[in-house]
Amino acid sequence: MKNQKHLHFAVLILLLLLNIGCDQVSKHIVRGRISEYEHISIIKDHFTLTKVQNSGAFLSLGDEMPYIFRLIILTGIPLIFLAYGLYYLFAHKNLPILMQIALCFLIGGGIGNLYDRIVHGSVTDFMHINFTIFQTGVFNFADVSIMIGVCILLIRSFVAPKNSTAENSETY
Repeated sequence: MKNQKHLHFAVLILLLLLNIGCDQVSKHIVRGRISEYEHISIIKDHFTLTKVQNSGAFLSLGDEMPYIFRLIILTGIPLIFLAYGLYYLFAHKNLPILMQIALCFLIGGGIGNLYDRIVHGSVTDFMHINFTIFQTGVFNFADVSIMIGVCILLIRSFVAPKNSTAENSETY
């Protein structure tokens, strides 16, 4: 039983580290090999790489805010939420597995972007998708992790079991 708890803890840590690691390795490669605003076509003009340093939040929102407000809103508040998310993930042992996985993606992506903001002063974004009727802003793997976590939570909320017995059977 104790070994199973240690294994469970190790799997959660591994999932968090994989999310953070993939994000940071990809950003390190992009910072070293792609020039600012360079346009590299991967799949015609539908999927491109373009390095952008984002000192704001999503789609550069808040980029023009005074430094102290950006520090509080884009670094301080996320730091508090991520710390609470880590506490919640590891303190609540009976969370459903899908919830734990979603939290690992959300927290891992959040830590990846927060690390960039603290160490580099901005977040490195570099992927862009354009399918004519659907176009994204420039994003990174941390953003993908966050979106995967949100999607898991949304799907889970729509197909979640209605009774607590089925809910508890999904936990470790």
